[in-house]
Amino acid sequence: GQEPQSGPRVRDTEVRSWKEGGPPRPQGPQARCALGRRCTVSEKCRCPHPGWTMTPPRNVVKIAIQMRDAIPQLIQLDQGRLPLPASLSLVPRRWSLTHSERYALQFADGHRRYITENDLEAEQLLGGLQSDSREGRREALRHLVPLASDMTFAREVISRNGLQRLGTIIEDGDDLGEVLALSLRAFLELMEHGVVSWETLSIPFVRKVVCYVNMNLMDASVPPLALGLLESVTLSSPALGQLVKSEVPLDRLLVHLQVMNQQLQTKAMALLTALLQGASPVERKHMLDYLWQRNLRQFIYKNIIHSAAPMGDEMAHHLYVLQALMLGLLEPRMRTPLDPYSQEQREQLQVLRQAAFEVEGESSGTGLSADRRRSLCAREFRKLGFSNSNPAQDLERVPPGLLALDNMLYFSRNAPSAYSRFVLENSSREDKHECPFARGSIQLTVLLCELLHVGEPCSETAQDFSPMFFGQDQSFHELFCVGIQLLNKTWKEMRATQEDFDKVMQVVREQLARTLALKPTSLELFRTKVNALTYGEVLRLRQTERLHQEGTLAPPILELREKLKPELMGLIRQQRLLHLCEGTLFRKISSRRRQDKLWFCCLSPNHKLLQYGDMEEGASPPTLESLPEQLPVADMRALLTGKDCPHVREKGSGKQSKDLYELAFSISYDRGEEEAYLNFIAPSKREFYLWTDGLSALLGSPMGSEQTRLDLEQLLTMETKLRLLELENVPIPERPPPVPPPPTNFNFCYDCSIAEP
Repeated sequence: GQEPQSGPRVRDTEVRSWKEGGPPRPQGPQARCALGRRCTVSEKCRCPHPGWTMTPPRNVVKIAIQMRDAIPQLIQLDQGRLPLPASLSLVPRRWSLTHSERYALQFADGHRRYITENDLEAEQLLGGLQSDSREGRREALRHLVPLASDMTFAREVISRNGLQRLGTIIEDGDDLGEVLALSLRAFLELMEHGVVSWETLSIPFVRKVVCYVNMNLMDASVPPLALGLLESVTLSSPALGQLVKSEVPLDRLLVHLQVMNQQLQTKAMALLTALLQGASPVERKHMLDYLWQRNLRQFIYKNIIHSAAPMGDEMAHHLYVLQALMLGLLEPRMRTPLDPYSQEQREQLQVLRQAAFEVEGESSGTGLSADRRRSLCAREFRKLGFSNSNPAQDLERVPPGLLALDNMLYFSRNAPSAYSRFVLENSSREDKHECPFARGSIQLTVLLCELLHVGEPCSETAQDFSPMFFGQDQSFHELFCVGIQLLNKTWKEMRATQEDFDKVMQVVREQLARTLALKPTSLELFRTKVNALTYGEVLRLRQTERLHQEGTLAPPILELREKLKPELMGLIRQQRLLHLCEGTLFRKISSRRRQDKLWFCCLSPNHKLLQYGDMEEGASPPTLESLPEQLPVADMRALLTGKDCPHVREKGSGKQSKDLYELAFSISYDRGEEEAYLNFIAPSKREFYLWTDGLSALLGSPMGSEQTRLDLEQLLTMETKLRLLELENVPIPERPPPVPPPPTNFNFCYDCSIAEP
């Protein structure tokens, strides 16, 4: 007589044939029937299965429902007659169950998500959390954790003060083992839904979680969960973030980073970057200086970047954030122009000049007149490559401001021989052929700031960090030293003059950008690769890329390309749909922070269903049968991208980075009488193009992505070259040859109908 813990379950949802016993009725206004003829909804089909006169209404479905220890039943739901909640409330009566509001529908396969609220199970689980028995609490938590990711169930638990009950278990800390770990995991899962703000957490609760981070003796699964919770608190609440910053020592985070546990290292790095992001510029500099003194850079380079285990996406993102914060320390100098009235800055300019030239009379003590000294200084500053006799005027440009002066001073002090050789070598050339050191340094500093995105806000999804920045102190200044010598080398290879300065800088920019894209692991490897990329090699690469992109513009070739386009577009469409059938692993990302939850989505082989479901990181791709959720392609209305997507529009608060908008897309579809959305954040720009193209093809819309344009151009070029192989070295005229006029008579024609004797 005890009521079951979870009520009737939905095993499957399907539309049966209109007449029981026959094959399914073809859908659509002109679908083919069993005879192969097109039958409209108004005519009677004359195939071997009579009785089909119309397609069943969309709002009438049949679902198989089972209840524990009872016979399953096939139930028809007519949403046109009764709304869905009212129809579902009648289901328990089929088993003569009272209190229908205490039962819920749950998918029987897959992840067992709830369709309707389950008051009874939520009440029983929350009651188990208050059990006096530790084993009772443990069992309740084991059941709660997998259900907490379900939004419907989570709302029910939160409405019944479930978060407060979990918070009590966490604050009490009676059990530092599995119970505490399960409580933290369930708490995190419930908070991730965004129903309750992180700012509502109490200070005693946060301090207790901090204690779990600072303690040594506990279950190994507790610290990563506690670190993840504190990361969320730090990113969401500035006030609580300051509390975490004051309570969690940096040394403690360094201890967690040194444990050879990838999950613990990742969560410790996540909290570290969150604390750095929440700090003021001055505090951030002090924190980074302290971390560098404690050899954090060397540890990251040796034990994380060069670890035997592959690096996870989340750790790569946090290293990107750390690199961006390191480079962000240069922004104040980059935004500050030189002050001509600053004695310190004037002395730095004199040091730069004196390091390049022996100043007559100053070292020997013979002395020079004031006019003679000013004239000598102005001439030597000109030889250094300043555009003005007063170098302060060159350094008033922002950016690069004082950062360019810092780079020049660093080069002169740390590579004095290379600095003197650069200046003296160009001083001995003709005026128009000398490479201006100061002007080149200023422009090179601007170029490096642009390539490395100095001063730009951190992306929420990027993972593009450079390993060599963790393998070298003063990495930005060291990179400048390599770049300025590359500038001089390229200048000589191009035999450039002063008029070619902008062209040389374009080549240097391309050399640096191409080499940085290779992600060299050390500065020496970067130096080797960039020096191997000579001006001649750059020209060769440009020519190769141009040949791949360009095609002949002769009218016959253009006409051939137009004829080939439909066939090749069909090939691209087929490739896009095959990619959707293979499926893609998507990452759930909120506006607050990166999430480590994954879900998988793919297209069924018959191109009629989108199937999707959650999965764990590192797991093998799921089979179609294991994916619990389905979206019929016939129910899809439209494809939305960018800022039109509801999940980007709802969470947008001015903090979303541009790349997040560029990777977002959604599918709107019919769910009963309502319009619902399936939301995506693509893992890369390429995946965004492939999925939006494939979904557009399913919706019958044109595929207009940049990737489609590039693929079509590549296929057209290849196919055109194959068609023209036999015409090699044969000139193709711009215009087709004229068609000769018809003959005056056609007596030469042969009549095939006349039989030969």
